[in-house]
Amino acid sequence: MSQYKGIVGQKVKNYTTDPDNPVIGQVWYNATANTLKLESATTSGSWSSGGNLNTARKRLASSGNGIQTATIVFGGDTDPPHVAVAESYNGSSWTEVSDLNTARDALAGAGTATAALAFGGRPPGQLAVTETWNGSSWTEVADLNSARERLAGTGTTTSALADGGKTANNSALTESWNGSSWTEVADLNLARNTLGNAGADNTSVLAFGGNVDGAGGGRKAETESWNGSSWTETTD
Repeated sequence: MSQYKGIVGQKVKNYTTDPDNPVIGQVWYNATANTLKLESATTSGSWSSGGNLNTARKRLASSGNGIQTATIVFGGDTDPPHVAVAESYNGSSWTEVSDLNTARDALAGAGTATAALAFGGRPPGQLAVTETWNGSSWTEVADLNSARERLAGTGTTTSALADGGKTANNSALTESWNGSSWTEVADLNLARNTLGNAGADNTSVLAFGGNVDGAGGGRKAETESWNGSSWTETTD
Protein backbone atom coordinates (compact mmCIF):
# COMPACT_ATOMS: atom_id res chain seq x y z
CA MET A 1 0.00 0.00 0.00
CA SER A 2 1.30 3.47 -0.86
CA GLN A 3 2.13 5.70 2.10
CA TYR A 4 1.29 9.40 2.38
CA LYS A 5 4.96 10.40 2.09
CA GLY A 6 5.37 8.28 -1.02
CA ILE A 7 2.33 9.86 -2.69
CA VAL A 8 3.00 13.52 -1.96
CA GLY A 9 6.76 13.39 -1.40
CA GLN A 10 6.70 14.64 2.17
CA LYS A 11 5.41 13.86 5.64
CA VAL A 12 2.30 15.41 7.17
CA LYS A 13 2.94 19.15 7.60
CA ASN A 14 2.44 21.16 10.79
CA TYR A 15 0.48 24.43 10.58
CA THR A 16 -0.35 26.96 13.29
CA THR A 17 -3.76 27.32 11.60
CA ASP A 18 -5.55 25.41 8.85
CA PRO A 19 -4.17 25.99 5.30
CA ASP A 20 -6.14 28.53 3.22
CA ASN A 21 -7.11 26.28 0.32
CA PRO A 22 -6.65 22.61 1.21
CA VAL A 23 -7.33 20.07 -1.53
CA ILE A 24 -9.45 16.96 -1.06
CA GLY A 25 -7.32 14.27 0.55
CA GLN A 26 -4.79 16.70 2.06
CA VAL A 27 -3.70 15.84 5.60
CA TRP A 28 -2.17 18.33 8.03
CA TYR A 29 -1.59 18.89 11.75
CA ASN A 30 -3.05 22.03 13.35
CA ALA A 31 -0.54 22.75 16.12
CA THR A 32 -2.77 25.37 17.75
CA ALA A 33 -5.73 22.98 18.06
CA ASN A 34 -3.48 19.93 18.57
CA THR A 35 -5.54 18.14 15.92
CA LEU A 36 -4.73 15.97 12.92
CA LYS A 37 -7.03 17.08 10.06
CA LEU A 38 -8.13 15.82 6.65
CA GLU A 39 -9.88 17.71 3.84
CA SER A 40 -12.69 15.44 2.66
CA ALA A 41 -15.31 15.59 -0.05
CA THR A 42 -18.79 16.73 0.99
CA THR A 43 -20.50 13.64 -0.39
CA SER A 44 -22.14 11.30 2.11
CA GLY A 45 -21.18 7.64 2.43
CA SER A 46 -22.74 4.51 3.84
CA TRP A 47 -21.85 1.11 5.20
CA SER A 48 -22.63 -2.08 3.31
CA SER A 49 -22.26 -5.73 4.25
CA GLY A 50 -19.30 -7.69 2.94
CA GLY A 51 -18.37 -11.35 3.17
CA ASN A 52 -18.12 -12.85 6.65
CA LEU A 53 -14.89 -14.11 8.15
CA ASN A 54 -14.51 -17.87 7.85
CA THR A 55 -13.66 -18.11 11.56
CA ALA A 56 -15.71 -16.05 14.03
CA ARG A 57 -13.50 -14.68 16.79
CA LYS A 58 -12.66 -11.78 19.07
CA ARG A 59 -9.43 -10.02 20.11
CA LEU A 60 -7.83 -10.55 16.69
CA ALA A 61 -5.41 -8.19 14.91
CA SER A 62 -5.02 -6.86 11.38
CA SER A 63 -2.54 -5.24 9.03
CA GLY A 64 -3.01 -1.69 10.24
CA ASN A 65 -2.34 -0.18 6.82
CA GLY A 66 -4.55 -2.57 4.90
CA ILE A 67 -7.24 -1.09 2.64
CA GLN A 68 -10.88 -1.86 1.87
CA THR A 69 -9.96 -4.21 -0.97
CA ALA A 70 -6.80 -5.77 0.46
CA THR A 71 -6.13 -6.60 4.09
CA ILE A 72 -5.26 -9.51 6.37
CA VAL A 73 -6.43 -10.45 9.87
CA PHE A 74 -4.83 -12.96 12.20
CA GLY A 75 -5.04 -14.61 15.61
CA GLY A 76 -7.94 -14.18 18.02
CA ASP A 77 -10.07 -16.11 20.48
CA THR A 78 -12.95 -18.43 19.53
CA ASP A 79 -14.07 -18.86 23.16
CA PRO A 80 -12.07 -21.16 23.49
CA PRO A 81 -9.39 -21.56 22.23
CA HIS A 82 -7.03 -18.87 21.02
CA VAL A 83 -6.22 -19.45 17.35
CA ALA A 84 -3.47 -18.95 14.76
CA VAL A 85 -5.89 -18.55 11.84
CA ALA A 86 -5.08 -15.84 9.26
CA GLU A 87 -7.49 -14.66 6.55
CA SER A 88 -7.01 -12.25 3.63
CA TYR A 89 -9.73 -10.00 2.18
CA ASN A 90 -10.00 -9.07 -1.51
CA GLY A 91 -12.81 -6.54 -1.28
CA SER A 92 -15.67 -9.06 -1.27
CA SER A 93 -14.66 -12.26 0.52
CA TRP A 94 -12.22 -13.72 3.04
CA THR A 95 -9.80 -16.55 2.24
CA GLU A 96 -7.90 -18.59 4.81
CA VAL A 97 -4.15 -18.39 4.30
CA SER A 98 -1.16 -19.75 6.23
CA ASP A 99 -1.56 -19.73 10.02
CA LEU A 100 0.57 -17.79 12.45
CA ASN A 101 3.33 -19.90 13.98
CA THR A 102 2.06 -19.01 17.48
CA ALA A 103 -1.68 -19.14 18.21
CA ARG A 104 -2.74 -16.16 20.34
CA ASP A 105 -5.24 -13.39 20.94
CA ALA A 106 -5.03 -9.79 22.22
CA LEU A 107 -2.09 -9.19 19.88
CA ALA A 108 -1.28 -6.20 17.65
CA GLY A 109 -0.51 -5.83 13.96
CA ALA A 110 0.98 -3.51 11.36
CA GLY A 111 1.68 -3.46 7.64
CA THR A 112 -0.36 -4.43 4.58
CA ALA A 113 -2.10 -7.46 3.10
CA THR A 114 1.16 -8.72 1.60
CA ALA A 115 3.69 -7.45 4.15
CA ALA A 116 2.39 -7.60 7.72
CA LEU A 117 3.72 -7.73 11.25
CA ALA A 118 2.12 -9.56 14.22
CA PHE A 119 3.42 -9.03 17.76
CA GLY A 120 2.58 -9.57 21.43
CA GLY A 121 -0.58 -11.23 22.72
CA ARG A 122 -1.47 -14.11 25.00
CA PRO A 123 -1.66 -16.94 26.33
CA PRO A 124 0.00 -18.62 28.13
CA GLY A 125 0.79 -15.39 29.97
CA GLN A 126 1.87 -12.38 27.96
CA LEU A 127 3.85 -12.99 24.77
CA ALA A 128 6.72 -11.12 23.10
CA VAL A 129 6.62 -13.18 19.89
CA THR A 130 6.88 -11.22 16.63
CA GLU A 131 6.16 -12.64 13.17
CA THR A 132 6.34 -11.19 9.66
CA TRP A 133 4.03 -12.05 6.73
CA ASN A 134 5.40 -11.98 3.16
CA GLY A 135 2.14 -12.67 1.34
CA SER A 136 2.36 -16.46 1.64
CA SER A 137 3.83 -17.44 5.02
CA TRP A 138 4.71 -16.23 8.52
CA THR A 139 8.27 -16.12 9.85
CA GLU A 140 9.29 -15.63 13.49
CA VAL A 141 11.65 -12.70 13.94
CA ALA A 142 13.04 -10.73 16.91
CA ASP A 143 10.77 -10.62 19.98
CA LEU A 144 9.46 -7.51 21.68
CA ASN A 145 11.66 -6.44 24.60
CA SER A 146 8.62 -6.55 26.91
CA ALA A 147 6.02 -9.31 26.60
CA ARG A 148 2.47 -7.93 26.80
CA GLU A 149 -1.11 -8.29 25.66
CA ARG A 150 -3.82 -5.80 24.58
CA LEU A 151 -1.20 -3.47 23.10
CA ALA A 152 -1.54 -1.24 20.03
CA GLY A 153 0.51 -1.12 16.88
CA THR A 154 0.86 0.64 13.55
CA GLY A 155 3.32 1.14 10.71
CA THR A 156 5.03 -1.20 8.26
CA THR A 157 7.23 -4.31 8.35
CA THR A 158 10.30 -2.06 8.29
CA SER A 159 9.06 0.84 10.44
CA ALA A 160 6.47 0.07 13.14
CA LEU A 161 5.53 1.16 16.65
CA ALA A 162 4.12 -0.91 19.54
CA ASP A 163 2.74 0.90 22.57
CA GLY A 164 0.69 0.41 25.71
CA GLY A 165 -0.81 -2.92 26.67
CA LYS A 166 -0.78 -4.99 29.82
CA THR A 167 1.89 -6.99 31.60
CA ALA A 168 1.18 -7.55 35.30
CA ASN A 169 -0.07 -3.96 35.25
CA ASN A 170 -1.16 -1.35 32.70
CA SER A 171 1.76 -0.52 30.43
CA ALA A 172 3.08 2.74 28.99
CA LEU A 173 5.96 1.00 27.20
CA THR A 174 6.68 1.99 23.61
CA GLU A 175 8.94 0.06 21.24
CA SER A 176 10.11 0.98 17.75
CA TRP A 177 10.70 -1.65 15.01
CA ASN A 178 13.30 -1.07 12.27
CA GLY A 179 12.73 -4.20 10.22
CA SER A 180 14.95 -6.47 12.26
CA SER A 181 14.68 -5.57 15.96
CA TRP A 182 12.65 -3.71 18.59
CA THR A 183 14.08 -0.79 20.59
CA GLU A 184 12.48 0.66 23.71
CA VAL A 185 11.80 4.37 23.31
CA ALA A 186 9.90 7.02 25.31
CA ASP A 187 6.84 5.80 27.26
CA LEU A 188 3.27 6.96 26.76
CA ASN A 189 2.20 9.61 29.24
CA LEU A 190 -0.74 7.40 30.32
CA ALA A 191 -0.23 3.68 30.91
CA ARG A 192 -3.22 1.83 29.43
CA ASN A 193 -4.34 -1.20 27.48
CA THR A 194 -6.81 -1.90 24.64
CA LEU A 195 -6.00 1.42 22.99
CA GLY A 196 -5.97 2.36 19.30
CA ASN A 197 -3.20 3.59 17.00
CA ALA A 198 -3.02 5.38 13.64
CA GLY A 199 0.08 6.21 11.67
CA ALA A 200 2.13 5.41 8.58
CA ASP A 201 5.44 4.52 10.28
CA ASN A 202 7.35 4.74 13.58
CA THR A 203 7.93 8.50 13.33
CA SER A 204 4.35 9.83 13.31
CA VAL A 205 1.62 8.08 15.33
CA LEU A 206 -1.56 8.86 17.24
CA ALA A 207 -2.53 6.76 20.28
CA PHE A 208 -6.08 7.15 21.58
CA GLY A 209 -8.66 5.68 23.95
CA GLY A 210 -8.05 2.53 25.91
CA ASN A 211 -8.65 1.20 29.37
CA VAL A 212 -6.89 1.43 32.72
CA ASP A 213 -7.46 -1.65 34.88
CA GLY A 214 -7.59 -1.35 38.66
CA ALA A 215 -8.84 1.15 41.20
CA GLY A 216 -9.61 4.55 39.72
CA GLY A 217 -9.33 3.17 36.21
CA GLY A 218 -11.86 2.60 33.47
CA ARG A 219 -12.28 3.69 29.86
CA LYS A 220 -10.12 6.57 28.71
CA ALA A 221 -10.42 9.30 26.05
CA GLU A 222 -6.79 10.45 26.18
CA THR A 223 -5.05 11.06 22.85
CA GLU A 224 -1.29 11.33 22.44
CA SER A 225 0.84 12.24 19.43
CA TRP A 226 4.24 10.61 18.72
CA ASN A 227 6.86 12.55 16.73
CA GLY A 228 9.53 9.87 16.54
CA SER A 229 11.09 10.62 19.92
CA SER A 230 8.39 11.57 22.43
CA TRP A 231 4.65 11.52 23.19
CA THR A 232 2.62 14.73 23.59
CA GLU A 233 -0.89 14.85 25.03
CA THR A 234 -3.41 16.36 22.61
CA THR A 235 -7.20 16.80 22.46
CA ASP A 236 -9.14 13.91 24.03
